[in-house]
Formats: sequence, structure tokens, C-alpha cells
Amino acid sequence: MDAWVRFSAQSQARERLCRAAQYACSLLGHALQKHGASPELQKQIRQLEGHLSLGRKLLRLGNSADALESAKRAVHLSDVVLRFCITVSHLNRALYFACDNVLWAGKSGLAPRVDQEKWAQRSFRYYLFSLIMNLSRDAYEIRLLMEQESSACSRRLKGSGGVLGGIETGGPGSPGAPGGGLPQVALKLRLRVLLLARVLRGHPPLLLDVVRNACDLFIPLDKLGLWRCGPGIVGLCGLVSSILSILTLICPWLRLKP
Repeated sequence: MDAWVRFSAQSQARERLCRAAQYACSLLGHALQKHGASPELQKQIRQLEGHLSLGRKLLRLGNSADALESAKRAVHLSDVVLRFCITVSHLNRALYFACDNVLWAGKSGLAPRVDQEKWAQRSFRYYLFSLIMNLSRDAYEIRLLMEQESSACSRRLKGSGGVLGGIETGGPGSPGAPGGGLPQVALKLRLRVLLLARVLRGHPPLLLDVVRNACDLFIPLDKLGLWRCGPGIVGLCGLVSSILSILTLICPWLRLKP
């Protein structure tokens, strides 16, 4: 209960709840259309989705400044790759939120002459670049953790005469080891996949961040016409991503740092 009270007190939490409801409406609208629901009901769901989208844009006013502050903090990170990925991601988020603010002004009637289609395309491009940087950062973190885990396994297996340590560290395998009849490439690939699963299982914040960014990626890809997924896939991915985002707010230890 205390966690829920803290969650509700955050302004960001209200936006995440609206986002989850918006994509739930998108998924529901697709399901209703697929099962031949009445046009009036489908229209009501689309209107509710539009109202939730506009409400989210209102809640995100000022987020550009927060993203710029996050970029300023990221500049001081010691790791060069993390510094680049996180800083560029925050800068693209700042531009995305700025375009989103212009869209809100157009849809609310404050700036009726705004070309909403043009600004929507701009905002989704910045959103896509931000997600690419986030996934690049995730891939880099995974690579570092896999190297650490591989080194630890090699130290544990050193002196045992097994093939596992040699393959995981890129060394030659023992010809008499179990599975020696399999192609070395296939065996190495299997071990890398097992190592990846072990790393992600041992680091829930990283796993959550990968899944959330991967789900979010489908949204700008569909909106920009780069990969048409359909409203059903977009709604499902957006809903899953929103639930994971809410989870990181309720349980801060699940948030990937820095």
C-alpha cells in the first residue's frame, strides 16, 4: 500500500497510467473491429483513446527541460559508451517532447495552423532515435556482463580440462570433451545463448529495460511507416511497455541505472 501511495504521488505515474489506458483502448478497438462490434462502440473507444492521448500530452508539458537536465548529468559519466548513448538518448527525448508540446497546442486549438502530420512525424523520428540509443546502451551493458560472467566461469573451470571454459572465452575446445562431434560454431552459439539468459536472469533491471525498449520500438516503426505492425501489435506492445514502466515506478530497484 505504501508503494502504491508513493506511486500515485508522482506526476510521472499519472502519465504512465494514461499511457497504459490509451494502448489498452487501441488493443480493445482492434479486437472489437476484428470481431465485428457495432460501429458506435468502436467510435467511442477511438474517442476515448484520443482523449487519453491528448491528456498525456498535457501531462508531458515541461518534460523537455527534465530530459535536458538528465542529458547534462549523463555528460559526466566516466564510461565513454554509456556517456554517448545516454546523453544522445536524452537529447532526442527532449526534442521528442518539444514536438509533442507543439502537437498538443495544435490539437487543443491553441495553435490551429500547426501541421499536425508533419510534427507527429518529427516527434516519432526523435522517439525512434532515442529508443535506438537505449537499446544500444542495453546491448553494451549485456556485452560487459557477459564478458564478466565468462571470465568468472573460466576461472571456476580452470584446471578441470573441460571444453566449456575454452569455448566461452573464445579459446580452443578439447577434442575429447562431451559434444565434440557437434560443429564448434553451433556449440559456441548455444553457450553464448545460455550465457545471455544467465546474465539477464541475474539482472532484472536490465532485462526489464530491454523488453520495454523493444516493445516501444514497434510504435515509431509503425507510425513512420518503416514497418507496418497494425494497431493490434502496437496496442499490445504499448500496453506491455506501459505496465513495465509502472512497475519500475512502484519498485525503483527495477530501474536501470545510471
